[in-house]
Amino acid sequence: MDDPRTPGERAADEWAVRNTISRLALYADGVGSVDQYAELFTEDAEWLMPGGPRTGRESIRQGSHERRAAGGVGPGSNARHMITTMAVEFTGPDEAVCDSYFLFLVDTHETPRVQGVGYYHDTLRRTDEGWLMARREITFG
Repeated sequence: MDDPRTPGERAADEWAVRNTISRLALYADGVGSVDQYAELFTEDAEWLMPGGPRTGRESIRQGSHERRAAGGVGPGSNARHMITTMAVEFTGPDEAVCDSYFLFLVDTHETPRVQGVGYYHDTLRRTDEGWLMARREITFG
């Protein structure tokens, strides 16, 4: 890829990509609101979780509301998404792919236990609002 960015710009972009992914985990767990969570996705984003795919920011926002209402995530759920082993690759100056593992912990207020593990394959896009998630593919196991 012919990348016109300076090394400093590339490093700043990588940190911005990593921060977007980190904020998604924090906001899913209730550190932020459902609206803050949804605003980290592009308008046309795809959120591809087995059994519950979503397309578009509004559908993703609705899915977040539903998951919080069910009590599995969000404020008071005592659940945490832990993101590990992140690898970011830029496919162009305005698009990045990040592969990472995650752990989903529950009962974090007592004796935390791992309820799930998996893999994220994310595509992020630079927008006027910053780096946003354009596609998240979730694989369990």
